[in-house]
Amino acid sequence: MTSKVSFVGELRTNCVHIASGSIINTDAPIDNHGKGELFSPTDLVSTMLASCMMTIMGIAAQTHGFSIDGTTAEVEKIMATNPRRIAKIRIVLDFPPCKYSDREKAFIKQAAKECPVAQSLHPDLVQDIIFNFK
Repeated sequence: MTSKVSFVGELRTNCVHIASGSIINTDAPIDNHGKGELFSPTDLVSTMLASCMMTIMGIAAQTHGFSIDGTTAEVEKIMATNPRRIAKIRIVLDFPPCKYSDREKAFIKQAAKECPVAQSLHPDLVQDIIFNFK
């Protein structure tokens, strides 16, 4: 078992990672009857896309002898209706001041595309990924 999720009322859940005991609590968003005081499940999907991409990029960088330490991502989730779903996730990746070679940039971009979350999302969901190398 990966996790245990409990509905705790007021449109909130408590999610426990079995192996580590780590906890994530969620809330429905304001535009869908919630308070918007915590990550919503769709916020987490969008955020975890960035997290997964950065993890796989980090593995690729480590494998090829360079680092992406200090990289940050800004995530924007755009919702659609009928049915309500995530229509687009825009991620702006800002890399630290470093002179990445063209080869290193190619490894980074390919790794982002191959992350398991990116590969698991529906093909109609637009993944707009911007790489800002300084």
